[in-house]
Amino acid sequence: MGRALLEAAYGDPRFAISGGTQRLGSNELGMDLGVLCGQAPLGRCTSSEVAEAADQADIWLDFTTPSAFIAAVPALRASSIRTIILGTTGFDGTQEREIEEVATRFSVVRSGNFSFGVTVLVGLVQQAAARLGTDFDIEILETHHRHKLDAPSGTALMLGQAAATGRGVDHGKVATGHSTSLGALRPPNAPRQTGDIGYASRRAGGIMGEHEVMFASDTETIRLSHTAINRSLFAKGALVAAFWAKDQPPGLYSMSDVLNL
Repeated sequence: MGRALLEAAYGDPRFAISGGTQRLGSNELGMDLGVLCGQAPLGRCTSSEVAEAADQADIWLDFTTPSAFIAAVPALRASSIRTIILGTTGFDGTQEREIEEVATRFSVVRSGNFSFGVTVLVGLVQQAAARLGTDFDIEILETHHRHKLDAPSGTALMLGQAAATGRGVDHGKVATGHSTSLGALRPPNAPRQTGDIGYASRRAGGIMGEHEVMFASDTETIRLSHTAINRSLFAKGALVAAFWAKDQPPGLYSMSDVLNL
């Protein structure tokens, strides 16, 4: 994802690439950022130090891991950064509260998926859930590449939250699945409860991202889905969010805010 962001920003005249981070031990640590995305050298290289990467920058785009982002926050506070685009997913409860505190200082656009299509899909799921009664079960299936760690995906949770909002219920009380990150887990072999929002995850190959929300009654089913073909759509959306957020006051925003949906 970092490489996709570099490629998108390199060719966008609205942005200048200031720096980037890479983990210790990576073969790409110290590599010129232009060369890293297949372009002419920029004279700026990847660093393991957040302060060095953020030096003289205005916007921080983070698609790393929860622990890496939280660890970066002190250096970001001491930098010139004023806007954060946060695509990292899988935060626990304590980290979620830290993000809320970060948003009192920075304008933060946070999303589990920066695709325009997924943003529209979230709205459609909320509308469908609001109009279909609990005789329609809701099941969310997400599929990603074998290296993705968190499950369900951030996008799947966005879709489930949209469904819960549409029904006017607490997502934490109706979310079910096989992940300990979900609240109301069904015991093994227990029957499905009315109103549950179920999750299922698959990890295989190099799949960028597939999400399907199924509404099923005893007599019919409705399926709303989205497939990501390559990472460039996420990078494009992240840059649109960055350009919008740079003029916003501190706060926590979503892609729905960016697209005025």
